Amino acid sequence: TKVIKLSDFKGKWLVLLFYPADFTFICPTELEQAADMYADFKKEGAEIMSVSTDTAFVHKAWHDNSPSIGKIEYPMGADPTGKLCREFGTYIYDEGLSLRGTFIIDPKGVLVAMDIHDNSIGRDAHEILRKLQAARFVNENPGQVCPASWKPGGKTLKPSMDLVGKL
Repeated sequence: TKVIKLSDFKGKWLVLLFYPADFTFICPTELEQAADMYADFKKEGAEIMSVSTDTAFVHKAWHDNSPSIGKIEYPMGADPTGKLCREFGTYIYDEGLSLRGTFIIDPKGVLVAMDIHDNSIGRDAHEILRKLQAARFVNENPGQVCPASWKPGGKTLKPSMDLVGKL
């Protein structure tokens, strides 16, 4: 096991995927989809790290025994004390588990997007990638914003008084 700190990702985009527990049901579907799209995230200059309150030993057993989790090449963070989950507001105190939380952090370490929702609702890596791409675009194009459902190459907006009330 290797100790990973958020500062290790400075200079890169980072997508944190908090999830409740290994050996469960929705979690492998989400993490497998992220693994299948890992190259797409890397093309955007991003790293992915999944995080649960399981230990590194449980992560290893899951990785070694599950065909879907065995595909994962990104780091799987172990947070058995829940410290990181508490810092990001995903910790469920009564259960010792994490809510499903997605956090996109820019290369300067600034949080630019987040979603936290109930554990019965799975996430879509395509939407997470789209949000990452939008965050990168506005970071690289100051003064422009990405409207709803924006995709790379799509129309953006440049907010101004002339635009008020015309959308």
